[in-house]
Amino acid sequence: MIKPLKVLGLALAIASVPVYAGNPQRVGSAGAAELLINPWAQSAGTNNANIGGTRGVEAMFLNVAGMAFTEGTEVSFTNTQWLVGADMFVNAFGLTQRVGANGVLGLSLTNINYGDIDVRTVNNPDGGLGTFSPNASIITASYAQRFTDAIYGGVNLKVFNQSLSNLSATALCVDAGIQYVTGEDDKIKFGITLRNIGPSVAFSGDGFDVSLPVPGGGYTQSWQSRSAPFELPSNLNLGGSYDFDLDTDLRFTVMGSFNSHSFQKDEYHVGGEFAFQEKFMLRAGYIFFDDRADSRHTNAFTGFASGISMDLPLSSGNDNTRFALDFAYRATRSPFMGTYSMGVRMMF
Repeated sequence: MIKPLKVLGLALAIASVPVYAGNPQRVGSAGAAELLINPWAQSAGTNNANIGGTRGVEAMFLNVAGMAFTEGTEVSFTNTQWLVGADMFVNAFGLTQRVGANGVLGLSLTNINYGDIDVRTVNNPDGGLGTFSPNASIITASYAQRFTDAIYGGVNLKVFNQSLSNLSATALCVDAGIQYVTGEDDKIKFGITLRNIGPSVAFSGDGFDVSLPVPGGGYTQSWQSRSAPFELPSNLNLGGSYDFDLDTDLRFTVMGSFNSHSFQKDEYHVGGEFAFQEKFMLRAGYIFFDDRADSRHTNAFTGFASGISMDLPLSSGNDNTRFALDFAYRATRSPFMGTYSMGVRMMF
C-alpha cells in the first residue's frame, strides 16, 4: 500500500521544481477552450484556487478527487452570464451519489450558448441573411474513492461536442486527480490534477462542401475539403490550503494553486474563504498571469473574483439535508462587464 507520507513527498517534490510549461506562443492553436470554463459558482468565487480543498459536485471540474468527500447525494445547478455584453450563457447541472463505503459516482452536463450570430458572407459582409446559433456541451462521468483516511483520488471521462448547423466536432478526454489531507482535524490539504487529456480532433460536416468548376468540363462539381485537427487544452494543477479556526464559529481558509497550461500562459491562483458556522461563506481570489513572454496582459479577465454562499439545514438537528445558494463574480476588462454565476445546491 502506498504510504501517505510518500505521496505527500512526491507532491512537494513536483511542486518545488521550477515549471515553465505554459506556451503563450501557441495560444489559439488548441481547440475546445470551453473545457477550461468553470461553470460552478463556489469555486469561481476563489478563481479556481482551491485545488486541494474542493468538495462535492464542483470537484468534477476543479479536482475530481474532492468528489469522494460526498456523504450522500448532492445535486447542483448553476447559471453563468459569461463575459456580460457578449450574450453568452453557461448552464451546468451536476449530481454526485455515494456508492458503498468509499466510492462516489458523479454525472454532470454543461451547455454553452453563444447567442444568435449574424450570417455574413463575402457578398453580404453586413449580414441580413439570418442568424446561426453555435452550441457546445460537455458530458462528464466521474468516479472518486477514498483510499485511506488521508488519500483520495478520482477520474473523469468527458465527452465534448461543439456544433453549428452544418459542422460539428466531438472529443473524448479524461481527467485524473489526487487529494491528500493531513494535520490536526485535516486542516492541511494538497491536490494534484491533470485535465483534458485526449487525442486530436477535427471538425466535419456538410459545411466543408465546396462547389468548384471542373477544368475543361464546362460544369461544376461538389468537393469535400478537410479540417485541420486541433489539440485539446490539457493542463496540470498543483495546489494546497490551510484552515484557521479563529473561534468556535469562524473559519478562515487560505489557498493557492499553480496552473500549467499546454497552450497558453501559466497561472498562479490565490484565494481565501471566511465561514461563519459553516452556513455563511464569503470568499475572494486572484489570478496572476505569467506575462513574462510578451510583458502585457492578454486575458479578458483582470484576475479578481469574489463570491458568497448560504448553506442552511432544511430541518433542525439534521445537518445532512441542506439547501445552498452560491454567487460569484469575476472581473473583466472593457468592453465586457464581468462574469456572474448563480447556483443552487441540495445535499441529502
